[in-house]
Amino acid sequence: MDSSNVTKREEEYLETIYLLHKNKGVIRVKDIARMMNVKPPSVVDALKKLSEKGLIDYEKYDRIILTEEGMRIALDTYAKHVLLTKFFVEVLGIPPDIAEHDACQFEHYVSEITVSRIKEFAKFIQEQCPYVLKQFLKENLDKKADSGRKAQKSAGN
Repeated sequence: MDSSNVTKREEEYLETIYLLHKNKGVIRVKDIARMMNVKPPSVVDALKKLSEKGLIDYEKYDRIILTEEGMRIALDTYAKHVLLTKFFVEVLGIPPDIAEHDACQFEHYVSEITVSRIKEFAKFIQEQCPYVLKQFLKENLDKKADSGRKAQKSAGN
């Protein structure tokens, strides 16, 4: 199957199924629903579509298993998520909770070449310019602390 025929939402389902399998071993509709913040009937509909596309093996009230192609897409999506989260936190100094949320959005829209360049850039800047990176992060953390103090001061007056 050509992964360009997979919607962003389907990628999210595949990634969620992968993570549940990795962390719990067993994948249940209610766990997918909880993790994705959707209703179980929506999950069942999505599972049927993923099964029709050959991305999962699924029968109602039976186990849910990623096919080889489903696993490939899930792993690609998850790898983007991890890379982007790490880049946002370690290179840009974004707070982890925001970085996690933003990575979840970006991972479905960023091309492979962009992911590759982000990875190369992060490695380069961390290895070749660690002082510059530390200075950048320090200055941005200082700005954040200053704006937080100003906000507290104005709220107190």
